[in-house]
Amino acid sequence: MAQEELRKEETLAMRNRLIGQSCKLFYSEDPVKIVRARGQYLFDENGKRYLDCISNVQHVGHCHPAITKAAAAQMDVLNTNSRFLHDNIVLYADRLAATLPQKLCVFYFVNSGSEANDLALRLARQYTQHEDVVVLDHAYHGHLMSLIDISPYKFRKLAGQKEWVHVAPLPDTYRGIYREDHPNPGQAYADTVKDLIEDVHKKGRKISAFFAESLPSVGGQIILPQGYFPKVAEYVHSAGGVFVADEVQTGFGRVGHHFWAFQLQGDDFCPDIVTMGKPMGNGHPLACVATTAEIAGAFTANGVEYFNTFGGTPVSCAVGLAVLDVIVEEDLRGNAVRVGAHLKDLLTKLKARHEIIGDVRGVGLFLGIELVIDREKKTPATEAGCSVIGVCPLYIRLKEEDQICVSTDGPWENVLKFKPPMCFGMENAELVVQCIDRILTVKHLPDNYNSRTHSQKLLKYCSLTSSGVGVTLSKLSCR
Repeated sequence: MAQEELRKEETLAMRNRLIGQSCKLFYSEDPVKIVRARGQYLFDENGKRYLDCISNVQHVGHCHPAITKAAAAQMDVLNTNSRFLHDNIVLYADRLAATLPQKLCVFYFVNSGSEANDLALRLARQYTQHEDVVVLDHAYHGHLMSLIDISPYKFRKLAGQKEWVHVAPLPDTYRGIYREDHPNPGQAYADTVKDLIEDVHKKGRKISAFFAESLPSVGGQIILPQGYFPKVAEYVHSAGGVFVADEVQTGFGRVGHHFWAFQLQGDDFCPDIVTMGKPMGNGHPLACVATTAEIAGAFTANGVEYFNTFGGTPVSCAVGLAVLDVIVEEDLRGNAVRVGAHLKDLLTKLKARHEIIGDVRGVGLFLGIELVIDREKKTPATEAGCSVIGVCPLYIRLKEEDQICVSTDGPWENVLKFKPPMCFGMENAELVVQCIDRILTVKHLPDNYNSRTHSQKLLKYCSLTSSGVGVTLSKLSCR
């Protein structure tokens, strides 16, 4: 029997009553009720279409028919505890191994990026027999208690920093301690980790692991300077620790030219442990830890069995295999290269037109625009500061006026981030930039301005402002 669909107001009222209030919605003041999706598009209960620039989880596109077909077909045959012998888990592990450096050859399947990072922490501690962890400032590695403890983004709002956690500066060459004009920022930032490790040793403590997102996301879509990871790994290994690369946000070809974001640091660089999650199941709860035979052997030697009831089930691995197939068959890495470069180029041209854009950075379909009130001082344009662009912050106006869903991040929530499904196209990129340009150009609209009743005026503004970013208006609309 089909469930009768609730009105949006009823759904919201029930959510407010039944779901924990710390579980925040996007656009919490006026949330969007999404009832279906396809590709890079979301649809609300009234059939209104939204362009999705947020959902990096639906990596190859919402409701991809190849993924749903693979999941349904395997579910119809078998889905059981992963402790039974089955082909899918080994076939999937073999396919993953082909994308990674040769020494990363042992896999543990779990359900989420948080589980993966928690297991990575256990592996590191068992192998090194040390406790302490070095992390980057503003990092986020998951919602389990063990990971809150190594996530400055979270623990600074809670109980604070544990004695065994040590925070290194975020290698941000835009607003960090070493910037674009430094002759070798990668070495300089790596040396801050070296100094930190020396301080740890002076306290009589020892390092088990260095944890880092291959491209820090919550920190503000940061692109790390070249040479940083290899030098840090050298220092961490000298201290008896291991290097953990968190690819939960950035793996599976999002950066385009490489399958994994850590590969941006050079062909010779290889972490000791890689964690993956979100994109690998295209919305299905699937995650993984990849590591070396030596580290896995030490974990086995402790004599304690590890199992994960739902990690690596036949259905999960069928979904994972289908995702890998779609990435190849639809050349989604090539699409990330082409569309990402086009989007970045358009945004860079936009920066030349609008002082509020302090920096444009990114690679592939992992991009960020940092908004500032003062370019020279790099004063963050926080939500309050965004009043300079009109009635409400940019990301809200994109949703209200243009049905484009984006989100913000960074320590001051002033970085507009783009991590869309990998099927995101050229026209999608052009539309986003066109609409941002219009909003930033029309700075002083009245408080009662409503795009729905002034659509002709909006199109006029688009015509006036689009020439600076090379958008073809005959193909696009700001609506």
